[in-house]
Amino acid sequence: MEFSTNGDNNKGFTKIEKYNQDTTEQLMFHYKKVLELLGEDAEREGLLKTPLRVAKAMQFLTQGYHNNPEDILRSAMFQEDYRQMVIVKDIEVYSMCEHHMLPFVGRAHVAYIPNGTITGLSKLARVVDAFARRLQVQERLTTQIKDCIQNTLNPLGVAVVIEAQHMCMSMRGIQKQNAITTTSDFTGAFEKVATREEFIRLIANKSNY
Repeated sequence: MEFSTNGDNNKGFTKIEKYNQDTTEQLMFHYKKVLELLGEDAEREGLLKTPLRVAKAMQFLTQGYHNNPEDILRSAMFQEDYRQMVIVKDIEVYSMCEHHMLPFVGRAHVAYIPNGTITGLSKLARVVDAFARRLQVQERLTTQIKDCIQNTLNPLGVAVVIEAQHMCMSMRGIQKQNAITTTSDFTGAFEKVATREEFIRLIANKSNY
């Protein structure tokens, strides 16, 4: 599966999407059945291409299954004698609740204290995306990000905080549109109160740039 956008002198961009044909066809078949079971006419104009669109959308939204987060970090590891906190905050999170297959969206704040090895800053965001683009629960997502960074970089500590709004709470069930769920997980140096409090203070500050 491949998703990319390339420059084009005439139209501004060229969209390239590659999907597994067999997977797409099977998903199309089942989504058409879903439409029919819901009482819709899957042959009417507005729904004719819906099974194909949803089949592609679901593969895009769950593309994280095809990415190895540890390989992402290893692709840009450098030796550096820096032992202070590195934070990438406000990383957009788009994921799917595994209980109802409805989206949850929010922000992740990720920090680590290097122990002789650093990684490219964008790789931390890519790790978040690789785990988020799967069927998830927020609690497990938080821990997976933390464990991946800890096991791959072997830093002095890792901190991960995720704040997200869940459509399964907003659109159905309890229907609380303003409820935000916050999860956190820490290792090593971040288990010390002073270090953890510094991290929380820094991610709470508004950036001016």
